[in-house]
Amino acid sequence: MSSRATFWRALIALAVVAVSLYVALTTPARLGLDLRGGTRIVLETRDSPTVTADREATDRAMEVLRRRVDGLGVTEPSLARSGERRIIVELPGLKDPREAAKVVGRTAQLTFHPVTGTSEGPVGPPGKDGARVLADPDAPGQFLRLGPPALTGDGVEDAEAVLDTLEGRGWTVDLSFRDDAAKQWARLTGEAACAAPADPARRVAIVLDDAVVSAPGMQSSVPCGAGITGGSAQITGGFTPDEARDLAALVKGGALPVPVTTVEQSTVGPTLGAEAVRASAAAAVIGLLCTGLFVIVVYRLLGLLATVALALYGLISYAAVVALGATLTLPGLAGFVLAIGIAVDANVLVFERAREEFARPKGRGSARRRDLKSSLRTGFSKAWSAVADSNITTLLAAGLLFVFATGPVKGFGVTLAIGVLASMVSAMLITRLLAEWALSVPYVRRRPELTGMAGPGRLRERLARRTPRLMRHRRRWLGICSGLLLLAVAGIGVRGVEFGVEFTGGRVVQYTAERSVDADTAREAVVGAGFPDAVVQSTDDNGISVRTKESGDDEQERIRGALDDVAGQLTVERDDLIGPSLGSELRLYALIALGVAVAAQLLYLSVRFRWTFATAAVVAMTQDVALVVGLFAWLGKPMDSVFLAALLTVVGYSVNDTVVVLDRLRELRRAGGSIPLESLADRAVAQTLPRTVNTGMGALFVLVALAVLGGDSLTDFSIALLAGVVLGMASTVFTAMPVALVLQSRYPESRGAGGAGRVKPAKERGRARDHSGAVV
Repeated sequence: MSSRATFWRALIALAVVAVSLYVALTTPARLGLDLRGGTRIVLETRDSPTVTADREATDRAMEVLRRRVDGLGVTEPSLARSGERRIIVELPGLKDPREAAKVVGRTAQLTFHPVTGTSEGPVGPPGKDGARVLADPDAPGQFLRLGPPALTGDGVEDAEAVLDTLEGRGWTVDLSFRDDAAKQWARLTGEAACAAPADPARRVAIVLDDAVVSAPGMQSSVPCGAGITGGSAQITGGFTPDEARDLAALVKGGALPVPVTTVEQSTVGPTLGAEAVRASAAAAVIGLLCTGLFVIVVYRLLGLLATVALALYGLISYAAVVALGATLTLPGLAGFVLAIGIAVDANVLVFERAREEFARPKGRGSARRRDLKSSLRTGFSKAWSAVADSNITTLLAAGLLFVFATGPVKGFGVTLAIGVLASMVSAMLITRLLAEWALSVPYVRRRPELTGMAGPGRLRERLARRTPRLMRHRRRWLGICSGLLLLAVAGIGVRGVEFGVEFTGGRVVQYTAERSVDADTAREAVVGAGFPDAVVQSTDDNGISVRTKESGDDEQERIRGALDDVAGQLTVERDDLIGPSLGSELRLYALIALGVAVAAQLLYLSVRFRWTFATAAVVAMTQDVALVVGLFAWLGKPMDSVFLAALLTVVGYSVNDTVVVLDRLRELRRAGGSIPLESLADRAVAQTLPRTVNTGMGALFVLVALAVLGGDSLTDFSIALLAGVVLGMASTVFTAMPVALVLQSRYPESRGAGGAGRVKPAKERGRARDHSGAVV
């Protein structure tokens, strides 16, 4: 049975690696605006007969455009209001910007009309009640007389481009209506079905802007009066695949409250220059090499095999991203940083459990150790619970961020979910296969010290001799953590939170330079002028775009003077105040997604552990987030989309670290008998501390390399993650465990709950000792 299972695992692993390699070599990656650049479209809102194009109407139009662009398949676009009436839309890596401009700029007023008859006359203006005469799409030269609109596009819940193979209609757009709109659709079609078969009134016209896109007649199966129930409809019209997808995006995005026109269109360079991208890639490679070297030094042969599996993890993750067509941006890459830590963590968990099993006597009264292969299998078996719990909590957060959030937060959720799934394949499948193969070699079996499993490690040896009794001082630790929280809150209150341009808006100046200059050189000049947070982009025709917070003319003259030195004489083409590109709706959705993700994690951990443990994990996570925000407030560093991605990474890492220790505490409680919970908590911390340190070191190598070599654009991102990793490791021991003990003492479980036996209160003085004399 074991050999058969190994065969199937090997076959699956080989297939995954082979497919990933093929996809990686044949499919190009889609890079985001910050890494590749894209198309910039400047739109201007116009007054309509019923709505004035003021600031509020322009903001509403911008949110509709955001949904519409997402429907085009362009992930992580950048949209910002410029002045009162202009909207700047930046679309990363878009191949056909002209088609995008047509779709983005259309008003898309969708209405459904009863047909009252036909007409030979020309198209006329709509009447006061909305009645109109429009061309019949099914009969060239003929016109339809339409009654007032019975239903508008606001009632459409979803729109999807579908290839109709059953009826042979080709590409269509399937619509689904909301509850009230579904009733109106049934009423409209029911009235049409009562007309005679040849009567034009038997048709229903679907009008987009000022054109009838489809006017289907009711089939004989549609009952008179009842109409089409179920809340669905289908738009036909001989569409091509691209036309059907564009129409679905228009309808799903909703109608613009005011008309818009395209006033400018250009190609822009990346917000991160090529030099910054190269430095970031070099930093990531150096960090990963250091991580691999560290794992090899600690775990020897098993560490080498884990490093190979980690490299394959990178291949699998990249292939999954490009296969799904996801956009790679800096916030999205933050998800990979967290997933790398999870991948290393899963390997470390297994190896530490295997070390424990190999060091454990084979039988009572026997000094013989277990063999390597059985110890490894037991290590994988016992580590699976912690790996599964930590990965599921992270996947819950990633999935909910993808469903509820938009923009960079959505991209973070996509890459994080892909990274977590790839890390599980890497650690639990590929590493296991490689390790079992290596341990089956006779030369390796005769030399256990070569595998890295024979020695427990210096840290574990010290902890075995004397287990630190940290939980005895849990109130002291909680007091210190409370003091740090007050310090963070004070920083937020005293220094304030400095939001970046994406959150607050600011000023954008478009220059035309005398000579061409790359974005890195221009950015370096602007930073040297005292504007480290400016967003600098190069555009076509020697253009330079500089986006800063609201600033006066003196500040802009400093920027212009600095650019004059590197680009020659500058001409100001446009100087506008802009709104935030991370608008209020995006921020609201991000907060909703984060709140739902935390609630889902709390619910899952409550089911898997107990509500007291789940609450402790969430408290520790909340503390880590507050401390990172407070640190940035005291340092005066801006908070933008990159910082938001780093903060989400901190959330995932904190929960992941806490779950591992809580899982060990649960295991010890089941076998702990009458040992006090306080002692079991100390033992859980001591047994998982080597894993915590080794995993943290693996993540720190990557982050330190990014902080030192990644350049100004990645420094703040790396600082936030470094602080989050360190705080996440500390909060597990000094916040989560003390909070869990305090809650357990106040709300104890009933006798025999969870199979753990009776848990003594912390006040009891009795202590059990293991065979070495250490307090357990």
